[in-house]
Amino acid sequence: MPHLKILFFLLISLKLQAQSAQEIIESADSKLRGKSSYSEMSITIVRPKWQKTMTMKNWSQGNDYAVSLVTSPAKEKGTVFLKRKNEAWNYLPSLERTIKLPPSMMTQSFMGTDLTNDDLVKQSSMVVDYTHKILGSQRILGLDCWKLQLMPKEEATVVWGKLIIWIDKKDFMQLKVEFYDEDEELVNLMMGHDVALFDGVKLPGKIEFIPLEDEGHKTIIKYDVWQFNKTIPSSYFTTQYVSRLK
Repeated sequence: MPHLKILFFLLISLKLQAQSAQEIIESADSKLRGKSSYSEMSITIVRPKWQKTMTMKNWSQGNDYAVSLVTSPAKEKGTVFLKRKNEAWNYLPSLERTIKLPPSMMTQSFMGTDLTNDDLVKQSSMVVDYTHKILGSQRILGLDCWKLQLMPKEEATVVWGKLIIWIDKKDFMQLKVEFYDEDEELVNLMMGHDVALFDGVKLPGKIEFIPLEDEGHKTIIKYDVWQFNKTIPSSYFTTQYVSRLK
């Protein structure tokens, strides 16, 4: 009987840990989105011999709707990326056309950066498409963090074979993410920096994406404005409106 009791408590403990891992990811994901969000940011592509900076405006509503507008440089200005649930579109002002992105395009580079189209539109959800497990605790940027492992569910269509994520225990900020391919080889690293308050929410103001196989390559995202729970017209998330975003 004592052995049965120990087994029972071990099973309960594992179940609670699984639930808490899910809750941690849900809280961190929800913090980045809110019920809705608006942001202005710059994306700098760094290469060994050159670098390039783009600026963008972004609107989102829950997990299902997001739209991003390129505001500079002039060559790319007016380009729009739209996500509606599991579908994504790209509006090209030079062609005055809106093109639906097939699933195969989600793994492609976003405008020459080290991010994929999937990274930008968040078509794959860390909450829904992965199972979650707490591996332990570790300090990142001097903050006590949970270290979690995310493995894709069998039926999920996702880019990554495994994710390791560090989320701080106080404010649920994603401070570090390791991206593994289908063979579980580490290929990309994301690091958060410059923690600041945005609309009363504490978040990293700068994020670096580093492809580990390409020496001297990285993409830096810097947030200048980040607002949450604002009213956004539903028309912003329609293919008919993308050419009118400003």
